Amino acid sequence: MSDSLQSLLDTNRAAVVDDLVGVIDGQVSAQKGLGGAAVKAAYATAQKVKPDIVAKATNMMLPDFVAALQPFWDAKPAGTAFGDHLAADSDAAAEALLAVTDAQAENAKAPLARAYGSLRGKAKGYVADALPAVGAAIEKNA
Repeated sequence: MSDSLQSLLDTNRAAVVDDLVGVIDGQVSAQKGLGGAAVKAAYATAQKVKPDIVAKATNMMLPDFVAALQPFWDAKPAGTAFGDHLAADSDAAAEALLAVTDAQAENAKAPLARAYGSLRGKAKGYVADALPAVGAAIEKNA
């Protein structure tokens, strides 16, 4: 396992992107109720605009996600799963990842920016829920 998450960009980028898209798809599919319907609708809207948008956006933002996660990786205690470590500091980890998506949303096309904006208020909870799976996907490929 590398001390730096930079290796994710250098050697395993496609696998990381595929795994993270799987996490995103799974999180969206698991949403329930009215809030879940809103998430699913926004996700569907984004995919209608550009069917491969999730994979392309994940690939494009991966360097920034890696940079956001590096301090958590560096602070992970030996023998602790990265997903568990992220979940233990879910507030800070979710905010670090959302800072990346917030920056991208500022420059997104109007339909995508509206879809993101409609979810941003609850996004921290969604991201926090996904942290164990995100951490597992990162650790698997690191």
